[in-house]
Amino acid sequence: MLFDLDGTLADTAPDLARALNRVRAAHRLAPIPAAIARPYASSGARGLLKVGFGLAPEDERYEALKLQFLDFYAAGICIDTRLFDGMAELLAQLDRDRVPWGVVTNKAERFTFPLLQGLHLDERAACVVGGDTAARAKPHPDPLLHAAAALQLPPSACLYVGDDLRDVQAARAAGMRVIAVKYGYLGDGGSIESWRADAIIDHPREVLDYL
Repeated sequence: MLFDLDGTLADTAPDLARALNRVRAAHRLAPIPAAIARPYASSGARGLLKVGFGLAPEDERYEALKLQFLDFYAAGICIDTRLFDGMAELLAQLDRDRVPWGVVTNKAERFTFPLLQGLHLDERAACVVGGDTAARAKPHPDPLLHAAAALQLPPSACLYVGDDLRDVQAARAAGMRVIAVKYGYLGDGGSIESWRADAIIDHPREVLDYL
């Protein structure tokens, strides 16, 4: 069992929105409501700088603001971040059933590991794959294939759970089953029904129905 991190395993949006608003404050801009930033949280700095400053990676100011945003985020990475309702119970059930589970995220390792430590999951996860662990990040299948190898399982024996179109694309390319979660951030990849996941769920506990 493999989980995306932001928007699937944990609600990281509050801390990401805080970092974005600290950047805005540094540039004498008013804060934006967390509800506006929330849908972009799965896209990290790229999505949040888009909603917070209207910038794309090719814009001249983007790189400097990205570094500033990441510095602010690193300083407050697990203040208000929490597991989604029902996720702690799901992970506990997987542990009881001796089902190995891991995390595959596009978040860089330098943020992923401190965050999992703050959530007390770092020693429980059977594998952790960050956005810079493999040669290419999702939607390329490399991170999921890396995780399957770490678990010593064929990709076809793995189930990936995510909240973004790229999660479904990566799982399909890796030959894994995939569940899309409605409770996540969902990003700007169109309707979740159009992603063609194997299943769509509203609550973490529903994952158990697909083991």
